[in-house]
Amino acid sequence: MSADAKGGRLFALILAFAAWAVKFVAVVLVIATFNFMLVHAAPGDPAQVMAGQSGASDEKLLTQLRAEYGLDKPYPVQLATYLKRIVTLDLGYSYRQQRTVASLLMDRMPATLLLTGTAFLLALFAGIVLGTLAGVRAGKWSDTLLTVVSLLLYATPVFWLGLMLVLLFAVQLDWVPAFGYVTIGVAQTAFERMRDILWHLILPASSLAAVYLAIYTRLMRSSVVEVTHQDFIKTARAKGLKQGRIIMHHILRNAMLPIVTVAGMQAGALVGGAVVIETVFAWPGLGRLTYDALLQRDYPVLLGIFLVMSVLVIFLNLVTDAIYRVIDPRVAVRTAS
Repeated sequence: MSADAKGGRLFALILAFAAWAVKFVAVVLVIATFNFMLVHAAPGDPAQVMAGQSGASDEKLLTQLRAEYGLDKPYPVQLATYLKRIVTLDLGYSYRQQRTVASLLMDRMPATLLLTGTAFLLALFAGIVLGTLAGVRAGKWSDTLLTVVSLLLYATPVFWLGLMLVLLFAVQLDWVPAFGYVTIGVAQTAFERMRDILWHLILPASSLAAVYLAIYTRLMRSSVVEVTHQDFIKTARAKGLKQGRIIMHHILRNAMLPIVTVAGMQAGALVGGAVVIETVFAWPGLGRLTYDALLQRDYPVLLGIFLVMSVLVIFLNLVTDAIYRVIDPRVAVRTAS
């Protein structure tokens, strides 16, 4: 490749990155504006909540609180101030926690990422395996069994499933801890703490993964059945290739495309399910923080969580596109053309 061609390709990459950056900032600002409007449309006055927590609710205190947190300013001014802080990466200050929102999110983010990431990988891996097994054995008893189990998991409320798992494995069998993140009041080394966290993670991650496991299993089964009847699979069988090689190198590679698309869209939605799971299992993550902030009318915390989750979803969509290009190189060819 000549120097001019390399320079032109580099220039094209820079332009593409600049265009993506502009789109990213625009999308984030639009989402931040929508979140601000949605949160402030909720009933309730944060000043009255703060005054009630301090044990007084006279008009003088309410006026002071509104002035201190900018609640007395016109709505457009509040929105402009909020967007200006977003541009400078300032997520605000929690009047309820008396801490910056950024520090609160940094404290809670690892627990949520651990829970949602574990549940996502567990659901994705198990869904692909079980869906493939059901697809290649379509119409047999194992396919029927997996179909019934996946439908039951999909129809089961996640909070009820979590409570049943607690009753069975924590209360009756006493195999795993029922609630919490770590064992409180016990001196632990770094390795013991990590093992303790993983031990507490079993029940909430399994509960959160159950619904998505059912979705991926059903989707993978349908995709495998569809790909199995394609002409190139019949050609591979006619050439005498073994069934295992056909499944691994031909069926799975093509059947994975719908799974990657759906998984990328649902990865961010896992946080919504984490709100319920973190409340049931007393897991100290963003979901529990969202629930507490909603009850306390802590608007800065709610806006910070919504913004961070929105950025995370955008990032996951980019990762999904990259994985899609690896699995199906034809996507890159069509994009380039």
